[in-house]
Amino acid sequence: MNQPDSYETLRDLEYAVHDGVSLKGHLWRPKGAGPFPVLMTIHGGGWQMGGPDNYKQWGPWLAARGMAMFSIAYRFSSDTRKMYPEAVQDVRAAVQFLKGRAVERKIDHQRVALMGDSAGAHLSALVALAGDQPQFSGGYPDDQFASLDTRVRAIIGIYGVYDMLQQWHHDQAVRLTDHIVQKFLGVAPPDNRQIYFEASPISYALRGRTTTSFLLVHGDEDDVVDRCQTDTFHDALKIANIFSRKLIVPGGGHYFTQYPMDEPASSSGWLAPRALRFLTERM
Repeated sequence: MNQPDSYETLRDLEYAVHDGVSLKGHLWRPKGAGPFPVLMTIHGGGWQMGGPDNYKQWGPWLAARGMAMFSIAYRFSSDTRKMYPEAVQDVRAAVQFLKGRAVERKIDHQRVALMGDSAGAHLSALVALAGDQPQFSGGYPDDQFASLDTRVRAIIGIYGVYDMLQQWHHDQAVRLTDHIVQKFLGVAPPDNRQIYFEASPISYALRGRTTTSFLLVHGDEDDVVDRCQTDTFHDALKIANIFSRKLIVPGGGHYFTQYPMDEPASSSGWLAPRALRFLTERM
């Protein structure tokens, strides 16, 4: 049970303004002096929908157990507008905001982790593995905390997309009217294969690339993102000597991070204590 008097919620904190768009997030944190370790969450939705409240079940649950959570919004793609690399740059800016405002927000800037689901898992992993690459790091040099690094201690990726070309092929078979990867990148592979490689976290699963620890999660009944995304990415991380664990959620489909934690047989309820144990060990 989450006791409301054990935590506080700060909504709509502006973490950056990019191209005239105010980017915000909600912060849940334990009451007390801190500083608290913080998990930043990045919602899914095919890079085109969703919001910080997607993780409203997780914020109070984590804060009641001693961990802050910052759930962010980022800019979306559409049929007429691609949003790569801008969405990646938004996530980078949110990490920098947490570190730059750590004292004010009672955050431990040395104990920052990311958790994302689906498209959010893609953005989380890409920032963790390639946030220092020029195509991502140089987008908004006037951000208040643009000089801060975006290294994080741990990543939890839930039914994520880690190979964009593989997902594009999957979209052709099961999303005939909504090719989410092509919308996000703004081009099809026959016209530009390089961007699909550049935008894929698996491309940066390289020896010596990072000390970040990964927990990769997938449901065994997911029919939206193929489990091979998680399996192949986990194998690539292990081969590169990057710490990775894999969890397969029994009966888990897609979108389950939005479900109440205390529902009988809730996939979120099953995952939450395992995720917290991983964070406690690896942060």
